[in-house]
Amino acid sequence: MGVALTRAAQWTTASSGTGKLEITPVNESLLKEILEFVEQFSSRHPQEAKHVFKEPLQWTTSLEASDFKTEYDISGPTVKSQETDRDGHPMLQLTPPSISVHSFSQLSKIVQLATDKKLKEVRACLEANRDPVAKMLGPSFATVEGEDSSVLRLLEEVKEGDQAKETEIKVKLIILLQQLDTQLLSSSLKQISQWVPFLPPPHSVYYEFTNGCRTPPWRQVHGEICYLVIKPCDTQPLHITCSTAGVFLNGGIRQEGEENAYDRTSDVYRDLVTLLKSKSPHFAENINKQVGFHVKQVAGFLRVIFALPITPRSTDDKKSKKNAVSEKFAEAQEKMQKKADVSVSSLPGRHKTPGGVGGADDFSESSSESEEDEEQPERRTESNTDLPSEYWQIQKLVKYLKGGNQTATVIALCSMRDFNLAQETCQLAIRDVGGLEVLINLLDTEEIKCKIGSLKILKEISRNSQIRRAIADLGGLQTMVKILDSPDKDLKYLAAETIANVAKFRRARRTVRQHGGIKRLVKLLDCVPDSAALTEEQEKDVEVARCGALALWSCSKSTRNKEAIRKAGGIPLLARLLKSPHENMLIPVVGTLQECASERSYRIAIQMEGMIEDLVKNLNCDNHELQMHCASAIFKCAEDKRTRDLVRQCEGLQPLVTLLSQADNKQLLAATTGAIWKCSISMENVAKFQDYKALETLVGLLTDQPEEVLVNVVGALGEGAQKPANRATIRKCGGIQPLVNLLTGTNQALLVNVTKAVGACATELENMTIIDRLDGVRLLWSLLKNPNPDVQASAAWAICPCIENAKDSGEMVRSFVGGLELIVNLLKSTNKEVLASVCAAIAKIAKDEENLAVITDHGVVPMLAKLTNTTDDKLRRHLAEAIARCCMWGSNRVLFGEAGAVAPLVRYLKSKDTSVHQATAQALFQLSKDPNNCITMHDNGVVKLLLGMMGSTDEVLQEAAAGCVANIRRLALANEKARYG
Repeated sequence: MGVALTRAAQWTTASSGTGKLEITPVNESLLKEILEFVEQFSSRHPQEAKHVFKEPLQWTTSLEASDFKTEYDISGPTVKSQETDRDGHPMLQLTPPSISVHSFSQLSKIVQLATDKKLKEVRACLEANRDPVAKMLGPSFATVEGEDSSVLRLLEEVKEGDQAKETEIKVKLIILLQQLDTQLLSSSLKQISQWVPFLPPPHSVYYEFTNGCRTPPWRQVHGEICYLVIKPCDTQPLHITCSTAGVFLNGGIRQEGEENAYDRTSDVYRDLVTLLKSKSPHFAENINKQVGFHVKQVAGFLRVIFALPITPRSTDDKKSKKNAVSEKFAEAQEKMQKKADVSVSSLPGRHKTPGGVGGADDFSESSSESEEDEEQPERRTESNTDLPSEYWQIQKLVKYLKGGNQTATVIALCSMRDFNLAQETCQLAIRDVGGLEVLINLLDTEEIKCKIGSLKILKEISRNSQIRRAIADLGGLQTMVKILDSPDKDLKYLAAETIANVAKFRRARRTVRQHGGIKRLVKLLDCVPDSAALTEEQEKDVEVARCGALALWSCSKSTRNKEAIRKAGGIPLLARLLKSPHENMLIPVVGTLQECASERSYRIAIQMEGMIEDLVKNLNCDNHELQMHCASAIFKCAEDKRTRDLVRQCEGLQPLVTLLSQADNKQLLAATTGAIWKCSISMENVAKFQDYKALETLVGLLTDQPEEVLVNVVGALGEGAQKPANRATIRKCGGIQPLVNLLTGTNQALLVNVTKAVGACATELENMTIIDRLDGVRLLWSLLKNPNPDVQASAAWAICPCIENAKDSGEMVRSFVGGLELIVNLLKSTNKEVLASVCAAIAKIAKDEENLAVITDHGVVPMLAKLTNTTDDKLRRHLAEAIARCCMWGSNRVLFGEAGAVAPLVRYLKSKDTSVHQATAQALFQLSKDPNNCITMHDNGVVKLLLGMMGSTDEVLQEAAAGCVANIRRLALANEKARYG
């Protein structure tokens, strides 16, 4: 446990030296595993559980005397266990808020008594006892770096001492704790390996772990992926750590063993370019001139000296290991300097790429999916001795292809197909000896058999990313696009399927479009019969259309290609193919549709062509891949209300709920939950989901799911929680706690959805009590620091019902150190949604007089006044509410008048939104209690506007309008009386 807490756990740094465990997924996982170990310890190891610790574990607890049952002596707030050690001292003693525990048996009982506060107790215990093993077994067993000889020391005690039984228990205990350490480190490393969000840098290093990381395992548990040293031309070399949290400067790592050098010495940046822009003015100036830049263009403004080589730990002596690392380090530095020392002036602004147009056009093709190995570094075989015999046999066949006649060529092609072309060695053998050039040249011949044989081989080997790029570089795509016009159906479907394989990256997709490939591929769709029973010729027609749809599916990942497909008349043909009874046809058709559904023009077309009904019908098939693509298409299309209504009318909601049972298929689950989320935006659909018990199933999916599923599940719960009955369902199914736990995540889309869901649940008092107990409001408040404006806005909206329904909301808000200053400073944001949500929160906060005084001191009045010239009705409404509330402290209403807030507020009364009228009238009523404000209002024509609102059916608006007019009238009468007596 000690090693895991030292190496795997993530601690905050504190000036006092006592850090806290950070709220991170790694720490949460560690705490849960330690909790499970402690809970089961007494039942699994009863003898070891009774072992008395050398020193008690002490910490500040949230438990009270009332939490303890039998087996304890309770005297007022003090609690002592009836179980004692040999000297008669209690094994547990509680003197609030401090607790002292002497054995594992008492630790097990504490976590059982803590119920829903278990994790909180474990966290507090570990924070107060950074090395618990030393306290359990004595200082000689403290956690230290290097070789662990604790078991050897225990064996010495067995030899020297006479308390053999007690020592045997200690041996078992240390072994159990070491096993726990190994388990914790292993699970932490596994979790880190799943987070790696991008490929390691393309610079050669000496060792790469199977998870893609190039850092030592004891640094991988901190989320570190690799280390770089970059030398900009205008500043000192930058020593950079790339981690799952972002990139940052380190202390200058030179080789392994320098632990202090791993420490962060700068802010964390989201990516390498952002860091370089902040550290190198020259880089920032030049990179900002690029309309669209590629990662490789970074080399034009700096020199990447080396990526730090990491070698596995060996059993050699330390001296030879250190020398070896130093030699490799020096060698790597020398090599990388030679490769990357590029003059800024010598690099052009645009780079030509083989087989097509280069430069900024490469990056104008937006993609709805992450680009697959766009510029993947080429892997070369290290040694010829490791190559299998197939490699050399294939190379001989390629020579026959180059020099043989037609018959020899056909025989060589047939022989080549007998090899396992799915094997990378065989694929690269064809490329390395120049076979790709020959195969592509064969496509220009007049011999049909040679063309078919060549395409069959190209179709298989083009699944390899390196082969794909090579085909594109050699102009193979242009030739295959021409073949699509061939009258031979075998040639057409083979060419289309090969295009589908090659068009996995931007340049290839652009080449297909620029050479007329999209129109030709769309034309292939117009040849399929609808009947299930087919002749041999019709089966070929189906295969041609299927391969055409496959190629369009690959090409449709680019925005311009989506538009080209639409203009070529692809939508009605896809709609017709969607009614096909052939499943192998439906998968690429639906795949293309769901890819294109990100464009509004396609979503409208899918509605108009009646495709929603077909998508719903295919949700009931047995093919999981087809179901997944149909659900994904509905997910994207359901952004529009008409589509949501169509899904309900076509009875598509129940099949979606049924698919939630396929929890093992994560891709299908992600698509299904996404469709349910978007369909839940309509309250009529929420009522249906209520009938189908969908919320109960969704709550069960809040744990142990990938983030792409969680985003959708939480989004669906957030929409469903708009109905009171569903809020109660979420609570009864135990959904509040996992929702609050998700507030500690880092996924921005997930945070937006979970804050909305928690805010919706907080509108009920019972739910709010649970959220408050789980520290949910503090977590929401901490999200106001998130740099993403969507997260800030969603968190601020969620805080509003929390403040409104908390028992002592004023005291709760004041308990957040710096919380009020933080929310006031958000009024400087340029995002209107953030401003509206923050104004709404300030209106709630200002109901408490003390909090109103604090935010006034933080300058809330001039900040609110500065926003009054807005034309956004949503912001106007909540801004007016905030001003109305803030007027109730000191001279704030006078300050609003001096800051010029009154005249713009009068204009709000001309808005078409009645909710703006109510909030504005209330603000004007409060401001009218100052004479100067009354004059300003009168000068801006407020009386005429308010007189019309005094007859409103809205009583709040009616009363506020009347009160404001009354105040203006009183001032006028007082003025007349003073003037005329």
